[in-house]
Amino acid sequence: MAPVIYPTTNFTATEQLCLDRGEGIHVYDTDGNKYIEGLAGLWCTSLGYSNTEVMDAITEQLHKLPFTHTFGGKTHKPIMELAEKLKAMVPVEDAYIFFGNSGSDANDTHYKMLRYYFNAIGKPEKRKIITRERGYHGVTVAAGSLTSLPANLAHFDAPLEALHILRSDAPHYYTGRRGNETEEQFVDRIIHNLEEQILAEDPDTIAAMIVEPITGASGVIVPPEGYYEKLQALLRKHGILVWADEVICGFGRTGADFGCTTMGIKPDLMTFAKQLSSAYFPISASVIPGYMYEAMIDQTNEVGVFGHGYTYSGHPAACAAALKTLEIYERDNLFEHAAEVGAYMQAQLREVFTDHPLVGEVRGKGLIAALELVSNKTTGASFDKGAAGAAAQKACQENGLILRAVAGNALALCPPIIITKEEVNDMLARMKTAVDSAYGELKAQGLIAG
Repeated sequence: MAPVIYPTTNFTATEQLCLDRGEGIHVYDTDGNKYIEGLAGLWCTSLGYSNTEVMDAITEQLHKLPFTHTFGGKTHKPIMELAEKLKAMVPVEDAYIFFGNSGSDANDTHYKMLRYYFNAIGKPEKRKIITRERGYHGVTVAAGSLTSLPANLAHFDAPLEALHILRSDAPHYYTGRRGNETEEQFVDRIIHNLEEQILAEDPDTIAAMIVEPITGASGVIVPPEGYYEKLQALLRKHGILVWADEVICGFGRTGADFGCTTMGIKPDLMTFAKQLSSAYFPISASVIPGYMYEAMIDQTNEVGVFGHGYTYSGHPAACAAALKTLEIYERDNLFEHAAEVGAYMQAQLREVFTDHPLVGEVRGKGLIAALELVSNKTTGASFDKGAAGAAAQKACQENGLILRAVAGNALALCPPIIITKEEVNDMLARMKTAVDSAYGELKAQGLIAG
């Protein structure tokens, strides 16, 4: 075994699959076996593998200027061009963009900039952040504290109280509904709970609420109709900023430019990474409105600098990769392609799996979806220790399809947005074989009710 500390891995089960190369939507292991990469790596390789245009853009930039930092007044053309491109795309008023290296550090940057901004305008008490149960926002100290998944919190002693993190209900109707509650009643109840929490904490102490338009690692939760409309009205009523974590949803994933567009969100802040460069080079973006930037100018002048930044913030090769990726999205109409093929994938998923005895719910938008695997289709009872998710993920791999079990027993799929309808059919056929196999295995183990 290599002396590697592997991320998000059971240390007793490392190095199970060694990938060697990729082409289009497929990857190959070191034994030559071919797989459909059904999760686009980690929700990120939107253009698939071996896109020569992006690779050439990176290589050209490396030959021209392989590195320069952006501290202390230094800059370069790719970072300025990328900022202007994003500013023109995002639904944030007079946007300014800070570049980092990952979604985690981008959310940490937002956390710090919110503190900086509210100090600048004389409201230092406005520092609490609302997150949601089952939310995922990264693994650095602040972003990890905003994350609500048990595995990401266990044993790390996250400083939740010191960071003033508040948690609210997850907007998942399937697992959160009570009795015969309708979706509308469910939404009204959790919004009421949130308002009570806000009032109890004092709205003047709450800076922002962070939301994924559609969640990823928590199981691809698509909030019910009306949820975001009522949520935003509540937050704006109490002067709380809307912070959209678009790390997974951004750039075509949901069948639109952003998850905010799909879900009807008008954000104050936005976080990007992953598909910004199709994951060909690490880069993230923290987007704030112009009024926040303007408010911070005097403070940076007083101190001498804005005392935040990474060595690789706005790395020229990363910016070149992102610029070329955005160019390809626009030129090849890939957001429209994702909408069309995504609608087809969603329809096929429901046709194939809605009545499957192992599947309690099929959910998703565009080219992101999940199956909720249940031990009892009538009651929606789940499996202990993610048994169904693990069995289905293993069976998928054995059938030439790489997917990921998230939140225990949700089988997630999120293919590259270049996928075709024919490739969707191939992917879902492999997935059906795998889910059937997992069902048989779980039934033989006595884990299926009835």
